[in-house]
Amino acid sequence: MSASPSQPQRKVSPQWLLAQKQAGQSVAWLTAYDYTTAKLLDEAGVPVLLVGDSLAMTVLGHPNTLSVTVEEMLHHTKAVAKAAQRAMVVADAPFMSYHLSVEQGLATLGRLMQEGHADAVKVEGASPLTLQLVERATQAGIPVVGHLGLTPQHVKALGGFKRQAQSVAAATQLLHQAQALQAAGCFALVLELVPKEVAATVSEQLHIPTVGIGAGPHCNAQVLVVDDVLGRYDGLAPSFVRQYMAGAALTQQAAKAFVADVASGAFPHAERESFGLPPEALEAWRQA
Repeated sequence: MSASPSQPQRKVSPQWLLAQKQAGQSVAWLTAYDYTTAKLLDEAGVPVLLVGDSLAMTVLGHPNTLSVTVEEMLHHTKAVAKAAQRAMVVADAPFMSYHLSVEQGLATLGRLMQEGHADAVKVEGASPLTLQLVERATQAGIPVVGHLGLTPQHVKALGGFKRQAQSVAAATQLLHQAQALQAAGCFALVLELVPKEVAATVSEQLHIPTVGIGAGPHCNAQVLVVDDVLGRYDGLAPSFVRQYMAGAALTQQAAKAFVADVASGAFPHAERESFGLPPEALEAWRQA
């Protein structure tokens, strides 16, 4: 992989991501859930912002992703889309929003695009229904990202957040599912908690980009939850996460300093952080 990523000059597209894979250039993806964070990440040059259903855990405090609704995903997707000038915005379709029928799924994906202003959507798994949905959505002009390996919407069935595809049979099944998602029309595929050798083979076999999270260095892109990258969860970091700052400690440090300054009267400063009446108004105020 090249060490110097090219920066997109226009809005990131599926075609641009494919060109990066063909050029051997790895691409960074990060999650984003609000306007301010998305603006900072977009200006920093992050090519893809994923409005993940992980917001159920990172923003809303749920123990897993199952509780987040379509309305909540729309709310956060709209905020991120307003900030993303160059980054592609990919929105997760939440649990049970595309599992009943292709028609239900098309309605959900369409809302994420039309109301949420997402540039693409992501679905989990490779069931026959999901493959049909991907095909129909692609035909309708909706760019779709697939997701295999650890699929958090199946966490109850999987028995927890566990490593996947660790046997020959399971790895072979994952490869076949990846090929099926590609054939159905996915333009990229997330591989989560998959052995690096399996992820490497899948990446070699597919012509679309793979996006790894806990899947080793051989994927064509890497995605992490932004709260993990910023170190906002003190003491909670999956083994595949690299924290780039101590966000939790820095936030608490700033909050404690603010509390202390308010308590001591050091904030707000009478001159620097306050303003007074104009002289003529001040005199009138005093007389009144």
